[in-house]
Amino acid sequence: MGEELVDGLRQLRDLTGRSLRELAREVNGSSSSLSRYFSGQSVPPWPTVVALCRAAGRDPRPMRGMWERARSGSRASAPVAAPVRNDLPHDIAAFTGRRQELAGLLAAARESATVAVDGMGGVGKSALAVHAAHLLTADFPDGQIYLDLHGFTPGREPLEPAEALRVLVTALGLPPGRVPEGTAERAALWRSELAARRVVVVLDNAADAGQVRELLPGAGRSFTVITSRRRMVELHGVLPVSLDVLPDDEAADLFVTSAGGARPGDVGEVLRRCGNLPLAIRVAAARLRHRPAWTLDTLLERLREGELAVPDVFEMSLRQLDPAQRRMFRLLGLVPGDDIDAYGAAALAVIPLGDARSLLEDLVDVHLVREPAAGRYRMHDLLRQAARTDADRAEEADPVSVTARLGDYYLSGMLAAKALTETLIPLPVAVAHRPPALPRFSGYDQAVRWMDAEWGNLTATFWRAVELRVDAPAVGLAQLSTISNARRGGVVQHRRELERSMPAALRLGDRRTLASHRYLLGVTLMRLGRLEESATELRSAHLLMAEEGDTVGEVLALHQLAESRVYAGDAEDAVGLLHRAAALVPTDHAALRVRVSGGLGQALVHLGRYDEAREAVAEVPEAARGLDLQTERMCLDVLGWAALGQGDAEAALDFAERSTRISRTTRHAVFAAVSLTDVAVALRRLGRAEEATPAHAEAVEILERTGEPHWLARSLLAYAESCLAGGDRDAAARHFRAATELASAHALDYLLPSARSGLIQAS
Repeated sequence: MGEELVDGLRQLRDLTGRSLRELAREVNGSSSSLSRYFSGQSVPPWPTVVALCRAAGRDPRPMRGMWERARSGSRASAPVAAPVRNDLPHDIAAFTGRRQELAGLLAAARESATVAVDGMGGVGKSALAVHAAHLLTADFPDGQIYLDLHGFTPGREPLEPAEALRVLVTALGLPPGRVPEGTAERAALWRSELAARRVVVVLDNAADAGQVRELLPGAGRSFTVITSRRRMVELHGVLPVSLDVLPDDEAADLFVTSAGGARPGDVGEVLRRCGNLPLAIRVAAARLRHRPAWTLDTLLERLREGELAVPDVFEMSLRQLDPAQRRMFRLLGLVPGDDIDAYGAAALAVIPLGDARSLLEDLVDVHLVREPAAGRYRMHDLLRQAARTDADRAEEADPVSVTARLGDYYLSGMLAAKALTETLIPLPVAVAHRPPALPRFSGYDQAVRWMDAEWGNLTATFWRAVELRVDAPAVGLAQLSTISNARRGGVVQHRRELERSMPAALRLGDRRTLASHRYLLGVTLMRLGRLEESATELRSAHLLMAEEGDTVGEVLALHQLAESRVYAGDAEDAVGLLHRAAALVPTDHAALRVRVSGGLGQALVHLGRYDEAREAVAEVPEAARGLDLQTERMCLDVLGWAALGQGDAEAALDFAERSTRISRTTRHAVFAAVSLTDVAVALRRLGRAEEATPAHAEAVEILERTGEPHWLARSLLAYAESCLAGGDRDAAARHFRAATELASAHALDYLLPSARSGLIQAS
């Protein structure tokens, strides 16, 4: 990287007087990326240079030449800088044994692309792979990626290669919106991205060679470790490492370490009873560690009560549990998600929260459950299978009742979060049995953090409910996930959830529930650009809501139908629908009234009737404040669009910046990106094109990450127009081409004419 650019960047840093972390926040970057730029390790993107100049109060134009010289002197093939990711689970404390295998694995990282570690369940494959990956972190600075393929996880289907590739590619920093649909295309992208990086990848718990074949790296210097209970003989060029049970000396070291020290007695006999299997040794040693009065003879006496087989080590441990502890262990084996908190465990067992916490801590103490993070509890697959087997024998827990109770817990939590996150969508979600306890959300931020922490478990519970036909939780979770999906993105996944749970909504036989389901599916289809399908669902929802006397739902359905007409280019029809909706709004429902006014203003802007649009929403932001921040944001958008249409770019910029602040406050990334695009357009109209570029770039990055094709295509079009206005025809053509491809791929026909004509103009 050119020294002149490094010097210039350092001067900008010094002028700001800010710390690296403060500066990273201001320029919407990461401190690690800025450190690389200031040290000359990589060339920053031009929008980052502009943002640094703004922070220092300097004109960015003198920096352009030195930036271009530095860029042309860097390797053209260098990958785009992305935050380094480390997904590795916690390393096992005091890792013991496997000296030869570990040395071989570390040596292989310098000579081979892929190693496959195989062995029986509980033999320590994952522990070895994760421990080695932690030791290799410094040698693979571009990331450490871990993925559980669930090849042998009880109650879970193995991860499909296409889904595994989606997770892996996004782990490298690629936005979901840029991930192709086909398995072969995703595999090609994965190999291409790895080729220019040094990443260590752990593919844990593989079912067979077919599951991992497309996941293997191609050219490049990355290193992959696969673990499986099956040998990967079908994979050519993959170095095999087979694990047997521990040799006697290593098994003894592990037992003594796990037991907290040596005890009198015959340790060899204990190890023989454990089959020298690491997981069994840890479980048996845990029993000893927490009983200071026991000797090895005492432990052996317990072991001799069963057959000489490894499962009996678990059985011995289970026999030491009291009935409540054993029941909790059985129930945890039926949990569909990866982990659970104490509130979820209380709901599973239908016991007070304090009792659930105590039982979980008891199970952690005896190594039957792990606590990888404070308040989060997991089970090893082998122990999960033991728990499910024990539950089957006891005939006291069945998957349907467990899924129903866990579903009611997540429904209750989402309803509590809904009360703090939005007010308009009246979802008729019912909870059959209120859980014993729920987390207390002190405010919006805490509710959002809970939803983010539980998202994977909530999704897993939803799919289990669909599979077992536990209809009420399946429908309720699909509907309530709207709250988080609207903020996080993920519209493709949400459509799939709503469609798969539609039969459950029909089976429930509740017309209001069915109406809400059709309404949400219609909104989701509209966000995907499927306007005709969306209109069909929204009309069905509107009819059902009208028949059931659900006036609020009826108004919202008309509002969404109007928005779809705006997208289709028929804003006149949208105005008529919104007038119909306004006539239905109850006089005491202020939030609904301002939402309809905002929609009317949007339609009028598209008709070029700017004065009427401003009049429609002029008083709405003040009225919406305290009722619904997203309605306030929508009306600010309308005021900004109207101001821009009337040539007042300064006012448009003010409205767009206020709108952006609201969406950042409420953590609605998608809406923040929409408003950032408006900020950029206003800046361009004011002749401040250099300042517009970072806003455009950030908006596109957010929408690529969240996977919102409609808004991403619109944002790309606006970015392209700014580039064209600034004379950068190459960049304009690139963005017009990307918008054209996106609109074609997602059937966004209403955006294609603008994208194609812009591409012709830029070319």
